[in-house]
Amino acid sequence: MSTDGKARTGPDPAGFGPAVAHHAWRLSGRIVAGVGQLLLWILTGIGTLLRPLVVKLGTRLTGSAGRRPAMGAPGAPPAPAGATAPLPRWLNAWREVAGSWYFAPLTGLALTIAALAELAPRVDTPLSLAGGFAVAATLPLVWRRENLRPVAAVVLSAYAASLLTGQILLVTTGFAALYTLYALGRQLPRQSTGVLAVGSVATIAVVYLAAGTLDDVPWPAPIVAVLAAIGLGDARRVVETAGRTEAEAAERTNETLTRLNTVQREQAVMRERARIARELHDVVAHSVSMIAVQAETAPYTMENLSPEARAGYTEIAKTAREALVEMRRLLSVLRADAKPEPEAANSPQPRLDRLPDLIEQHRGAGGHVDLAVHGDPRDLSATVELSAYRIVQEALTNARRHAPGAGVRVDLTFLPDRLAVRVRDDGASAPTQVLNRQDPGSRTAVLDDPAGPTSVDAGRTRLETPESGGGHGLVGMRERATMLGGRFSAGPATEGGFLVEAELPLTREGNSIRGHGSQAPPGR
Repeated sequence: MSTDGKARTGPDPAGFGPAVAHHAWRLSGRIVAGVGQLLLWILTGIGTLLRPLVVKLGTRLTGSAGRRPAMGAPGAPPAPAGATAPLPRWLNAWREVAGSWYFAPLTGLALTIAALAELAPRVDTPLSLAGGFAVAATLPLVWRRENLRPVAAVVLSAYAASLLTGQILLVTTGFAALYTLYALGRQLPRQSTGVLAVGSVATIAVVYLAAGTLDDVPWPAPIVAVLAAIGLGDARRVVETAGRTEAEAAERTNETLTRLNTVQREQAVMRERARIARELHDVVAHSVSMIAVQAETAPYTMENLSPEARAGYTEIAKTAREALVEMRRLLSVLRADAKPEPEAANSPQPRLDRLPDLIEQHRGAGGHVDLAVHGDPRDLSATVELSAYRIVQEALTNARRHAPGAGVRVDLTFLPDRLAVRVRDDGASAPTQVLNRQDPGSRTAVLDDPAGPTSVDAGRTRLETPESGGGHGLVGMRERATMLGGRFSAGPATEGGFLVEAELPLTREGNSIRGHGSQAPPGR
């Protein structure tokens, strides 16, 4: 018993060997890892020492350093005129040649000539079976772009037949066969590429077993070369497919953003039109109410009215009341899509007599503004005065937002047939938007923006987006002017700053209410 107990408590001979092997394995792994880490440190040090030379060489070859500031950026040196790095120059030239129609015929003929030149010292005459196989394995590549699969069948079959019949092994025909496999791998789907690889390896095995053409070549070399050619073609296909997919996704995204931007502009225009309609509703409703009241009170204030006249006044009052009901229904439809403003609901719509109060509000916000009235001031229709007041209000709001502290001048010119409104701030000018004045017949000036929809003006950015709040910037001003059949333009002034001009006719041109300017100009 004691002997058995001592045997059980001692070391286990059966587990001693595996434990030693496990510790030895771990120790050898640590030794290899230490040697590898030492080599990594050495390579890292060499890379750090050679990095300046690599950067210089890359700069000379590609014309750009790794993190050099972009050309045109502040502090970046100007690009020398006509300077092009050699590597991009040669790459661009090679892409142009490789993409041309004559690239395939020239290279195919050159490969055929090279095959015959390689074969000439080994045979008495090129007009032999070996020469026929050499031509059949290279010349069809002239038509590889138009008919790759039939050409590949001819080339690979001719090369395999030359190997099986024991013909002379040529480097040029071997290259032609490998290039054909690469081209097939680049075009065929993944499953067909796998079948091609298996068939190629099987053909090489048959050649080794049935013929002695490849006896001087170690058997792994042809197999590796064939698989590498097919694999490179497949990898190139994957990269090109991924690039096309990414380009298509980017194009779809751009189209979606463009449509979204268009929809947002249209919605901004519709919201602004609804806002203008609500304001005009108050003006028209007041006038129609006055018509109804006067028509109802006329029979009581006028004596000796005939029954026909009394009936006419009654019909006028009834029609006016019905018009008011229909206008309220129209306003409820507009308010279903656009939230009414408290100002419009609680106070009468402003007219030009409230411009001094608007000027004082702008000055109270820190702005500098001067108001000048030209011509013979007179009472105008409520619609014209409301539109002029809102245009000035939006222009002053834009000046406060985009040119804080700039001086603003407001000019109102009363002409016999129209009211001209002109608002200009003296902020720093920049080529943000170019006003197209070449079409004098247009109701609304077109703003051409060569720099794109976004540009910078002395540190402030002007975007083609609706203004937040009650109005929509240039969109609302344009809608108010075109609603009356007038003209509107906005853009950088020639003398500096930003200029807004509008002409509001006193007599509406009925056929021109929506003749121009269906698209809102870029907002400021």
